[in-house]
Order: sequence, then structure tokens, then C-alpha cells
Amino acid sequence: MKQNSIFDKLFVRGKHVCPSWLCFTFDNPLRKIFHDPGKIIAPYIKPGDTVVDIGPGKGYFTLPMCRLAGDGGRVIAVDIQERMLSSLQRRAAAAGLAANLTTHLSRSNDFGLAVKTDFVLAFWMVHEVPEVGQFLTNVKEIMKPDAKFLIAEPLFHVTKRNFNNTLKTAQELGFKVVACPKISFSYAAVLVL
Repeated sequence: MKQNSIFDKLFVRGKHVCPSWLCFTFDNPLRKIFHDPGKIIAPYIKPGDTVVDIGPGKGYFTLPMCRLAGDGGRVIAVDIQERMLSSLQRRAAAAGLAANLTTHLSRSNDFGLAVKTDFVLAFWMVHEVPEVGQFLTNVKEIMKPDAKFLIAEPLFHVTKRNFNNTLKTAQELGFKVVACPKISFSYAAVLVL
């Protein structure tokens, strides 16, 4: 992506992967004021569900997903960075939530998952993937027919036009936008097949 303005440079708009050392800024107590996991993901997860958190960082949403899915549920955290997944495993163990958590090291263009899921979360990470169409195809392949997929992108880092292009690509692949929840500092959409 060509950086055209001072804002593109200031807000680091472009293709990159968030380094693991920066994730401490995403997983802090103040964030709950703006991104309360319970309010954001609870409407989509029930006990016994299989859910996937793509690009989970150190587990800001993953750990609450484990609580919501419960003992009979399964949470799969998918990332391309082993260091992120290792940190998440340690945090889940310390919180007593490791039993229903699976971490999965993915390739950048293929999840490599053989699972069908009830809910998929991609929070502030779609802008990092090298090929949005392939990413969305991978998501589509793991969704059950009645599954929901929540995409949220940071509004200072991703332009509205880029977010709309992601949604357009999703619709071309057969997704339907069924809601646009209000999430602080984010563009967001819930998609179904």
C-alpha cells in the first residue's frame, strides 16, 4: 500500500505484523474502559461453542472467550508468531483456563485448521494480512453455516475506505454483513455466510 499522507505515516498505515513486544500496550487494565471483552464478544459465544481468535496477541479477548465457552467449549487461538502463542499459553495456565484453549501456529496464507467454528474474531488484525481475499477464504472454510464472524479494525490505523474494501471483498466471497456494532476507536462488522 502506498503511503500518501502524513497521517498514513503517523498512524503506521501499511502492511506489517504487530511485534510481540508491543502487545503489552493492548493488554492493560485501562483498555477495558474502551474495549470491554464481555460487552464485545459475549453476545456471540455460549457455553459449549467452538470459537477462534485470529491474531490473539497475548489473549485480551481469548481468555474471556475461554470463560464464555466454558468447560464444554473449545477456544482456538491462531497466530503466525510463536512468541505470542507461548505467552498466551502461560497466561491461560495462570488463569486456570488452559483446559479448553488450543494454540495454533498458522502460516501467513493458510490457517491449516480442520475445525468448524461457531464464532470467529479478528480484532485489529485484518490490516496485517498479506492477502485479504485469501484470509477471508480461510475464515469461510472454518465457519459452521450459522457461525458469526466479527471483524474490528482500528480507525486511526485503517482508513474507512480500506475497511469498506475488506467488507466488499467479504461480500464477493459470499459473506453478508448483518450488523455494525459500535466499538470504541474501531470500524466493526458482524458477518455470516
